[in-house]
Amino acid sequence: MKRASKPSEIDEAQLASALRGAHLRVTLPRLAVLRELWRTAGAVSHADLTGRLSPHGIDRVTVWRNLMALSEAGLVARTDLGDHTWRFERADPNAHAADAHPHFVCVDCRKVTCLPDDAVFLSSAAARGAIVLEVQLKGRCGACLTR
Repeated sequence: MKRASKPSEIDEAQLASALRGAHLRVTLPRLAVLRELWRTAGAVSHADLTGRLSPHGIDRVTVWRNLMALSEAGLVARTDLGDHTWRFERADPNAHAADAHPHFVCVDCRKVTCLPDDAVFLSSAAARGAIVLEVQLKGRCGACLTR
């Protein structure tokens, strides 16, 4: 499943097809979780996602169970950015570790932003031939710097 660049590009049939392709039942809560992750540019926590979906009648346990099922199926990537909080984002189930990309984590507001694949270049001899699974940069985002 390719990443959509705009929320308007979300194709419900494509999301349902991805679920079926991963041998998951197509349910309204599962579609809602996947749709919300597809609309989101970065990684979000379970609590953030629950806050977005609870007005639609989807409780935190349902969100968690669906996140676990989607991550086990490879449709969602799960990462811990060092603060003991799992964050989730859309993933390409065919890319596996090749889909790994760097993240920027604001140390003040805790917002996580996905960075382009080429944002980080490892030139050290120790990195040659290595498979990098995760890169995270920490700092202060522009919004927090201007406060």
